[in-house]
Amino acid sequence: MPKIKTNRGAAKRFRKTGTGKIRRNKAFTSHILTKKTTKRKRELRQGSIVSAVDHKNISRLIPYM
Repeated sequence: MPKIKTNRGAAKRFRKTGTGKIRRNKAFTSHILTKKTTKRKRELRQGSIVSAVDHKNISRLIPYM
């Protein structure tokens, strides 16, 4: 059985926690920040856990992480 290649784009965007959950960063933080409130920008800094629906597909993209 050959090895599975890691999707390099996904490897830069997702990482696994110690318990096996997948962490992600929130979107909408790169530009057009003047119209976003300070509270909204502050909350976007916090990472979050990938939803259960997407967990299977993303874990296939990053098999060895």
